[in-house]
Amino acid sequence: MQPPDKHPKIIVQDQQPFNAESPLEPLRRSFVTPTELFYVRNHGTIPEVDPASYRLTVSGMVERQLELSLEEIRDEFPKETVTATVQCAGNRRQGLMEAQQIPGETPWGAGALGNARWSGVPLREVLQAAGVGEEARHVAFAGLDEIEEGWSPNYGSSVPLHKGMSPEVLLAYEMNGEPLRSEHGFPLRAVVPGYIGARSVKWLSDITLQYVPSDNYFQAHEYKLFPPYVTEETVDYTEGFALGEISLNAVTCSPSDGEELSAGPVPFRGYAIAGGGRTIERVDLSTDEGQSWIGADLKEGEGHPWAWRFWEATMELDRGKHQIVVRALDSAADTQPADAGGIWNFKGYANNAWHSVEVDAR
Repeated sequence: MQPPDKHPKIIVQDQQPFNAESPLEPLRRSFVTPTELFYVRNHGTIPEVDPASYRLTVSGMVERQLELSLEEIRDEFPKETVTATVQCAGNRRQGLMEAQQIPGETPWGAGALGNARWSGVPLREVLQAAGVGEEARHVAFAGLDEIEEGWSPNYGSSVPLHKGMSPEVLLAYEMNGEPLRSEHGFPLRAVVPGYIGARSVKWLSDITLQYVPSDNYFQAHEYKLFPPYVTEETVDYTEGFALGEISLNAVTCSPSDGEELSAGPVPFRGYAIAGGGRTIERVDLSTDEGQSWIGADLKEGEGHPWAWRFWEATMELDRGKHQIVVRALDSAADTQPADAGGIWNFKGYANNAWHSVEVDAR
């Protein structure tokens, strides 16, 4: 069932478990994504959690095990706010599906992400209260959602300890100035800026410090990246690597693909995002498959290293159909691959090939 108060134009991909993405033109209107427009990614049921009886357990390679109520988390630890974009690892999977079939996976467009103001306790404050053991190398999270039979009893993942101790990583209990809604992880969730959304575990119940990464199905099996020559029939899940930082990406949000518009000066608007705290330094557009480019103006997002960056450009279009591609360049001088075929993988993750829209100028 669709959660209440979601935007009427939200694009529902699956009803059970509920998964939905944002339509691109409304998504681009606000630097901070309204909660009702924010994408939803679930692997199982949305749990109903009683905030009065809720407890967060911190255990493993710690000096003292903690069991914290929601009240203790809110009242006994400092509150911080981080503006951060959370993005599904499968964002833009549809583009990979167009290059080659990917059966059984959700055909996400380019709206499986959103940017919010997250408020809560820095994870490192809770870890320091527990005392970090010398041999600890990873922070494992477990959620309260119930997963379909045959997978895992609950959703879980982990991040390296150095990331978990970074100041931007939160145990969030507020989203855009309000308590988390149930579909976004009420009463508490991890928010790991710069990493794929799969690491920002919702309905958080347990934090475990350990020497090795999480052995939860979704860390050890599901969210792994494999090369194009590996298929579902030939895959060895002990190989590949667990996805971490999100990929550099740029997307045109308006005009939309297939839109008819008037010839002449046409405004283009979109978003760009870089992982790992790197910043967007340039966005380019081309009408001739990358033979020549024009630069876009960078807009909202400066000073927010964990958030997307908005961009705008005006292009002079003659009458006829035009294919417009966009690419970004980040502060590490990385840019995007031109073709989705070269980065195809059978799970459909991390598509950051040039994004394109075709418009018809009349």
